Amino acid sequence: MSKIVLASNNSGKINEFNRLLKPFQWEVISQGSMGVESVPEDGLSFVENALIKARHASRTTGLPALADDSGLVVDALQGAPGIYSARYAGQDATDQENNNKLLQALEDLPAAQRTAHFHCTLVWMQHAEDPDPIICQGHWYGTILTKPTGTKGFGYDPLFWVEQEQCSSAELTPERKNTLSHRGRAVSELLQTLQERHG
Repeated sequence: MSKIVLASNNSGKINEFNRLLKPFQWEVISQGSMGVESVPEDGLSFVENALIKARHASRTTGLPALADDSGLVVDALQGAPGIYSARYAGQDATDQENNNKLLQALEDLPAAQRTAHFHCTLVWMQHAEDPDPIICQGHWYGTILTKPTGTKGFGYDPLFWVEQEQCSSAELTPERKNTLSHRGRAVSELLQTLQERHG
């Protein structure tokens, strides 16, 4: 089984990617377990940041690398919080602090103007100098609620209303969320591309 380093220390992501990539005989390991420190994400887009993270992880370990950069894009806020989603309310902001700031920013806006989407960019790099990394993207469209609903998920899930399910993202089962979400869609595209490249 070949090893690939994930440019993240999120155990949930590690487990999820291991399950998805098992058929390809890939074992996903966290960058932290290999002594890789986080790199400054100073790109101006999801794609740039994912490339920065994947290249850094691959260069440090000598292994193929997988990185994802994702966030919430709110139309009324010109795309904010965007690439700053995790630190919208400050560098070490909690999910609740980020959610509170978002609710304040959208205060008094009617539902029709609260449209938003989650975005995920996934980058798969064979080596640090890979001229043709696999780049996959997924989007998940919805609207922002006026108060949090549901206890599952993380981040902005309690505020993200999923019209087709008539509930918030935080009220979905993990399995259902994976089939609908931005990350689920990006992963699906990645698996299809890996199938084409590696069989």
